[in-house]
Amino acid sequence: MKTLIKTIFKNTAVAAILISPLLSLGQDTTRVEDGVKTRIANLRPYNQSGINVFETKKDQNAPFDGLKVRFGAGFTQSFQNLKHENTSPVPTNALYKITPGFNTANANLYMDVQLADGIRLNLTSYLSSRHHNETWVKGGYIQFDKLAFKGEVWDMIMSIATIKVGHMEINYGDQHFRRSDGGHTLYNPFVENYIMDEFATEIGGEVYLHLGNVTGMAAISNGMIKGNVAEIAPTPQDANIHKSPSFYFKGAYDKQLNTDVRVRLAASYYTNNSSGGNTLFGGDRSGSNYFLVMEKVGSTTDGNAFSGRFNPGFSKVIHTTQLNGFIKAAGFELFGTYEFANGRSKTETDTRKANQFAIDGVYRFGHTENLFIGARYNTVKARLTGMTSDVSVDRLAFSGGWFLTRNILLKAEYSDQKYNDFLASDVRNGGKFHGYVVQAVVGF
Repeated sequence: MKTLIKTIFKNTAVAAILISPLLSLGQDTTRVEDGVKTRIANLRPYNQSGINVFETKKDQNAPFDGLKVRFGAGFTQSFQNLKHENTSPVPTNALYKITPGFNTANANLYMDVQLADGIRLNLTSYLSSRHHNETWVKGGYIQFDKLAFKGEVWDMIMSIATIKVGHMEINYGDQHFRRSDGGHTLYNPFVENYIMDEFATEIGGEVYLHLGNVTGMAAISNGMIKGNVAEIAPTPQDANIHKSPSFYFKGAYDKQLNTDVRVRLAASYYTNNSSGGNTLFGGDRSGSNYFLVMEKVGSTTDGNAFSGRFNPGFSKVIHTTQLNGFIKAAGFELFGTYEFANGRSKTETDTRKANQFAIDGVYRFGHTENLFIGARYNTVKARLTGMTSDVSVDRLAFSGGWFLTRNILLKAEYSDQKYNDFLASDVRNGGKFHGYVVQAVVGF
């Protein structure tokens, strides 16, 4: 017994010595945001105070007193009770028999580092997700709100500019600031994201100009979900073997009119004329929050990870615009999206169109707005490859939530989704699903 106690004490002491430098890196705070202490400047909080935050703040006066490291996380456990059906006469389009039950828990890990005065780094990893059960890196970036160059010219430029460089979640549209991302679902007042989910991680750089209530952004990326040095394989429909970068732009007006009313309007545009495999409408590698709805018999949760979503398949050529409006009056929030896109794959010659409309109404109440109820209508209309008429997908969702603390959320959603005008050979022919999902969420 004495030997065992001595061994435990020795190993504990060694572990304490090894981790003490890491603890000392983050033991001090540099400022207070919304009552929450933070060590990293211009960081969007991962708790309740990060809700309705879009582009990060531009704080030139945040104090810097050395390298700081902060770890955060997002955890989500869901219980699902959804029912689905279709009318496709094809025997192989029989649907997976789903029953009520718990889904695989999702978890994210965040590492944020204040590297220097006005320079911070982010690294985000998925510890567990539906699409990948193993741990893997989502992406990361360096953000410059100041530069290490001396001179009045640089100081003047960086007083209004922000530069982000990395393999990162690109800033197309405003909806991606409100979506669920793997284990971090705290920003989303609903359970699932849009039917046509706009999200991608690409290698590139974004330059922002902050001019009072107006923010402008111009950016360039590789236009693909990962690095690729191979030329594009030609097809009979498209002989272009050269990869083009993606260019995307954003402008936003965001103003707090008074203590109760805030208004934001934003417009984004994204374009690529020859991508090696664009995934702007299918870049979420963590997966949907509706497990196995509208999937065939024999499907798996990781192999069929995007249940309930619609990807128009614009993988070679894509041009898309998203318009967003947001208003918050006391506890009432209204967030709208209108999107119109066109593009094609490398096996097509003509471009196709896809349009999306969504409107969210949320009412937050309680002393700290720790309770909320919401309703969303979302519809997508698009032309599929080889079809001469459009298909559509419609969803109506109702939600409610309770923040037990700023870091702990319990929320539930009832949804009803329908698929219209799909071919009889398509598993989505006459498809529909409805039911509820309950999620327990932690974010810090």
